Amino acid sequence: MTQNPPARSTPASYRGVALCAPVSLGYAKQSPRGAAWFVGSALRAMLLSTGLEKSEIDGFSVSSFSLGADSTIALTQHFGLSPRWLEEAPFGGASGVIALRKAARAVQMGDADIVACIGGDAAAHRSFESSAAEFSNFTIDASFPYGAGGPNAAFSIITQDYMQRYGVTREDLGRLSVAQRYNANHFPLALLGHKTLSMQQYLNARPIAGPLHLFDCVMPCAGAEAFLVMSEERARYLKIPYCLILAADELHNSHREDDVQYRGGWTEFVPGMYEQAGLGPEDIDIVQTYDDYPAISLLQIEDMGFCAKGEGATFVRNTDLTFNGSGDQANKLPHNTSGGQLSVGQAGAAAGLLGIVESIRQLTDAALGQQVPNARTAMASGFGMINYDRGLCSAAVLLGRAQ
Repeated sequence: MTQNPPARSTPASYRGVALCAPVSLGYAKQSPRGAAWFVGSALRAMLLSTGLEKSEIDGFSVSSFSLGADSTIALTQHFGLSPRWLEEAPFGGASGVIALRKAARAVQMGDADIVACIGGDAAAHRSFESSAAEFSNFTIDASFPYGAGGPNAAFSIITQDYMQRYGVTREDLGRLSVAQRYNANHFPLALLGHKTLSMQQYLNARPIAGPLHLFDCVMPCAGAEAFLVMSEERARYLKIPYCLILAADELHNSHREDDVQYRGGWTEFVPGMYEQAGLGPEDIDIVQTYDDYPAISLLQIEDMGFCAKGEGATFVRNTDLTFNGSGDQANKLPHNTSGGQLSVGQAGAAAGLLGIVESIRQLTDAALGQQVPNARTAMASGFGMINYDRGLCSAAVLLGRAQ
């Protein structure tokens, strides 16, 4: 007798797990300090904000591209930690969601009680150049030798294909960048937050690669992002404000048949996330996409169900994306409320935690000057590890305000 194969599994509930103690610090275009300093400073900031002792941190997850000879285990000695659970998450823009999921499971299974998830990277003069040149063997062997240096070349191909495929204009992409700069103007840590950006400035910016112009590209910088993962019961006992994980998932090297990436793994798993959370896209109050380039944010907005595939341009034409948008509820969706990487800066792997940290702030009423009114739910997506024609990692998390 022939049996049907078992149905594809879906992630178990994250019920009972809390996220808290959001920290962003150290943002600088260049810094003489190393990555370990940024990671350690973020850890100290979380301890100070919660009143926890270092000895209470028994789980430690680090995302970084610039630790050099050090590793997560080496940092435990530097910082005087003695954890019973360790994780390294070197997955670029997906690092935050991946670290969060593993840490949440560790808490649920009793492998750790309090996990510190930290992303931190340094930035010295011309350090990004060497990092980009040695990003992967694909980069070393098939990209840099032919003059396609750094991510701008790869993303120009993805952006050009996306624009041609769906009739997207530079004005459409500019709506994202301009709205995010407005949000950054109200976020004190954004490196470009002191500068306003008009659509005319966006359109007149100097070209960089193909359809990409200056304000389409993130600025490499130094900085750190961090949060704590613990049980909801422990967070209540410690009187630490927290939010909840409603659903989370990830998928890597998805749609590998596409010659040039125009969709990501979210198309495959986000519907299941909504089902698990008992929500739909219309119930999401805030969305934080991984915004290394505007076209990638549009791609995520589509793939996560906020509009149909290919309708991202129409969506941003008709939707207020600012944190305090004046539009009706039907055409308002606060997006990258801190300004995102396009205005805050891209602090290496820390950028993969940026949207999660900002979502925790928004859902615990701890926003740094740009609180979204009455926000109860947030979605943060991760995208990372770019090769020449695609980003390999897709991840997302749905978060909810604690009752």
